[in-house]
Amino acid sequence: MRVIAGQARGTRLAAPRGMHTRPTADRIREALFSIIQNRFTLEESRVLDICAGTGSLGIEALSRGAASCVFIEHDRNAAAILKRNLIAAHCGEQGHVLEMDVHKALRHLAARGSGFDMVFFDPPYASGLYATVPEALCSLSLLSEGGMLVAECASRNSLPDHLGPLVKYERRVYGDTALEFYLLEGE
Repeated sequence: MRVIAGQARGTRLAAPRGMHTRPTADRIREALFSIIQNRFTLEESRVLDICAGTGSLGIEALSRGAASCVFIEHDRNAAAILKRNLIAAHCGEQGHVLEMDVHKALRHLAARGSGFDMVFFDPPYASGLYATVPEALCSLSLLSEGGMLVAECASRNSLPDHLGPLVKYERRVYGDTALEFYLLEGE
């Protein structure tokens, strides 16, 4: 696994052993960022990478010009590897890792007044987080108006067209993986 484009292009990223963490494949990440850059400007954006694992999505965004990225990862082993990946990609100053439960991290960010333009969300497929995290993002006002949420899920399970004020505008399938793109509608 490597960073595909930008300042850290070609940097190899480490991944934990075993099947507990499921890094997004290079070809899917390449397609994802191609889709994003047709609709959204990453330059100077504030990014949130939820269930970050290796951090490959947030690091790719930083490499391509995002101003900052907060990574949420509760697994201690994955968080340690993520921190090493940030250093390897020379993104340590722009990246901040919250090693805690997703909902606790979201409340922490809201209490600090944080806001994000782009959110990557790649939880374990069988988790109940698909129903609760988008709702929390919106109720805590963590996603900027016009902001984008990209959810990665199993291709056999399409997510709803609406997740509260988030509206799905595109779905792409790559084998067993689907990418679902949501925009936050204005009030």
